[in-house]
Amino acid sequence: MKFSLSWLQSVLDTKADARTIAEKLTSLGLEIEGVEDASAALTKFRVARVLSADKHPQADKLQVLSVDLGDGSPLQVVCGAPNARAGMIGVLGLPGAVVPANGMELRKSAIRGVESNGMMCSTRELCLGEDHDGVIELPEDAPIGTSFADYVGSDPVFDVAITPNRPDCMGVYGIARDLAAAGLGVLKPIAAEPVAGSFACPVEVRTDDPEGCPAFYGRVIRGVKNGPSPKWLQDFLKSAGQRPISALVDATNFVMLGYGRPAHAYDLAKLNGAVVARKAREGETCLALNGKEYALAPFMTVIADDSGVHDIAGIMGGEHSGCTDDTTDVLLEVAYFNPPSIARTGQALALASDARGRFERGVDPAFLDTGMDLLTALILEICGGEASEVVRAGEPPVARKTVAYDTALAGSLGGVDVGAGEQKRILTALGFDVGEDWAVTVPTWRPDVDGAPDIVEEVIRVHGLDAVPSTPLPRADGVAKPTATPVQMLERRVRRAAAARGLNEAITWSFLPEAQADHFVLRHAADAAAQDERDQLWTLANPISEDLKVMRPSLLPGLLSAAQRNLHRGAACVRLFEIGRRYLRGEGGASDEKLSLVVVLAGDSTPRGWATGKAKPFDAFDAKAEALALLAEAGAPVDNLQVMGEAGAQFHPGQSATLRLGPKTVLARFGMLHPSTAKAFDLDGPVAVVELFLDRIPAKKGAGTFARPHFAPPALQAVTRDFAFLVDAALPAGDLLRAVKGADKQAITAARIFDDFRGQGVPEGQKSLAIEVTLQPVEKSFDEAALKAIADKVVAAAAKQGAVLRG
Repeated sequence: MKFSLSWLQSVLDTKADARTIAEKLTSLGLEIEGVEDASAALTKFRVARVLSADKHPQADKLQVLSVDLGDGSPLQVVCGAPNARAGMIGVLGLPGAVVPANGMELRKSAIRGVESNGMMCSTRELCLGEDHDGVIELPEDAPIGTSFADYVGSDPVFDVAITPNRPDCMGVYGIARDLAAAGLGVLKPIAAEPVAGSFACPVEVRTDDPEGCPAFYGRVIRGVKNGPSPKWLQDFLKSAGQRPISALVDATNFVMLGYGRPAHAYDLAKLNGAVVARKAREGETCLALNGKEYALAPFMTVIADDSGVHDIAGIMGGEHSGCTDDTTDVLLEVAYFNPPSIARTGQALALASDARGRFERGVDPAFLDTGMDLLTALILEICGGEASEVVRAGEPPVARKTVAYDTALAGSLGGVDVGAGEQKRILTALGFDVGEDWAVTVPTWRPDVDGAPDIVEEVIRVHGLDAVPSTPLPRADGVAKPTATPVQMLERRVRRAAAARGLNEAITWSFLPEAQADHFVLRHAADAAAQDERDQLWTLANPISEDLKVMRPSLLPGLLSAAQRNLHRGAACVRLFEIGRRYLRGEGGASDEKLSLVVVLAGDSTPRGWATGKAKPFDAFDAKAEALALLAEAGAPVDNLQVMGEAGAQFHPGQSATLRLGPKTVLARFGMLHPSTAKAFDLDGPVAVVELFLDRIPAKKGAGTFARPHFAPPALQAVTRDFAFLVDAALPAGDLLRAVKGADKQAITAARIFDDFRGQGVPEGQKSLAIEVTLQPVEKSFDEAALKAIADKVVAAAAKQGAVLRG
């Protein structure tokens, strides 16, 4: 919310400067986002008198002026304004000055061959108005040579961030009340004398929707003369970022911005019959003041007459009943609308306005008569006319809450001991009524205050949050215990491991476009590897964007989109990972969050070079290596994992697989992205993907212990033995390797495949797999008999997989 210092001083008697006010507002919880002083940009503009105005020798529409700055050395200035003439006093921008309207720096230059030492300025160029037909004309008593900034005076503009719980500060008067309570001035009483009506209101005003509009007040003012509003009013509105429109509209905006009370003025000649607050009917529409037509729903409150809807109640008026320069009779509306109803209507129509921002927070229900008197008096003052009696339909909810309060709570809850007298002064200044027994009655403009803790907050923030001492939390003796949960420790561990492997972490939205989420969930549900995730999408009721309306069922879509953006911007190699939650519907429709880690590898794995030849793309084995390494770091029993198919429809068949602990527990999917999936995300070339389901990794036994087991290296040297087996070409190498490892679990500590040969000497349909087996003696070194016994066990275990020892 924006307002000027002069506007604040019109309701607060204070001599504090802008800096002091800004600091105090921040300490009160009304954060200052900025303080702007338009006069600061006018320091290099001077008040100047035009001594002579001669025709330019090379241009019919230009004049050559001689301009006096009061120092006895007139300057020559070229000017094209039609009102520039000898004897007038205006504003001269000197070389080096920056024009506020467009940021142009003025310089000494030649215009059509004639030297010009600056520029005579218009109000639009100095952001002082919209007039650009001529240069500014100042009064005859304007001091020649004075800085224009000093002449117009300084009027800083405050930009305050109002939190949703402070509807009372959605007007300048409410902010002034807080400052007065903090001792920064005296709050002036609202100058709103009741305006008696001289005739009965000729329009029937009623509310047929007491839930949405509990109170609807109206009165007619006839014989008004609409036109531009006074300068003081325009200046106030401009400081708030509002564009002055006309006296009638500006008056309603002034009451809204000054006192937090939205109101509306209808052109009486455009109304037909009774004016009613009611629910919208099926099929009704409203052409709003912003020029857009809105389809209304039956739950929305509207203001209508016999002809139809004129106003989306509490949010925006209609275009065809608005006031114009020809308006002579107006109907003023001051109403109270139910905040939840306004919020629901605004969300449904995606329509924001200053009025909605105030009504949905909750305006003061007891301010209807005062607001009507303020608005009526202002219109009569600047537009003239004659006011009718006020018609009051319905009753506003003006019942006040009373809270039992204990002054000791300021110390126990707020951390500051504030005297009872000071607490009473603060609360009284803020509009609370304090009884002898400390029964505190809450003012009608503070719907956010519900209980004693809220009273403590009011006392402490006005007394001074900087007075709250810094008190350390109690700490138990001894060594502090770890505070991270096992899941948090797992996240940290795998994040460090992924980064150490050269992967770059990405953080993507938890929301997805529906098409992307649907592409993954529907296919995912058909996968045998993901039978437990056959769930519907989580669709948000109030998304931040139509393209971000579905909670992600997988981290892959977001990471694939990130890879696509990087590749399309020239990245040759993309190695991304992300750790986060995927969101599923559990049993009974409950929300279910699953921890996952996703890796995307795209582009060139190895760049082209003299030693490596052509660039090498990523393949499924790169994805498998990342999956195994990260699973090992996460504590998964990698040696016991089985490589099986059915990675999912998003993966390329034959170039993808799953890593499982047993036939059902899928810990990871890896492989190449399916071409159709790549096309859906606008990805060219091969893309390798890894998806780790970290929530499925079984916890280690004794995982709760803090200390690591001690390292005890073996006393005897290990030996290796090589075996070559002929197996069926379709047999996964991992199955044979697992069988060999399990042949003698005590002696065999490791095994790895170091050769896969198919060709001469190997029968058709078979392959030769060579395995290096590491044997570790424990009590004594192996002799030939022991080594032969172990070798026999290895051959026997391999035979169960259909392997034959190669001679």
